[in-house]
Amino acid sequence: MDVAARVTSKGQITIPKAVRDALGIAEGDEIVFRVEQHRAVLARTPNLLDLAGAVDVPATRRGAAWDEVRASTYRVRAAR
Repeated sequence: MDVAARVTSKGQITIPKAVRDALGIAEGDEIVFRVEQHRAVLARTPNLLDLAGAVDVPATRRGAAWDEVRASTYRVRAAR
């Protein structure tokens, strides 16, 4: 999909409705812009609470201290 938008004198653009609908962008959502050579790619940033449960955590690891998780991860990666 190619959709054009005009830049205002203040450097602002309105994201066209077709693009907002395609990306599921709603009022208050945060957008991230990534510049790749001479192009900009935009995406809606996920709400971290929406990601809850996206990664299965073994019961033995639930509630582990963050420092312990990081140290364990470093040990596993170093052993590779």
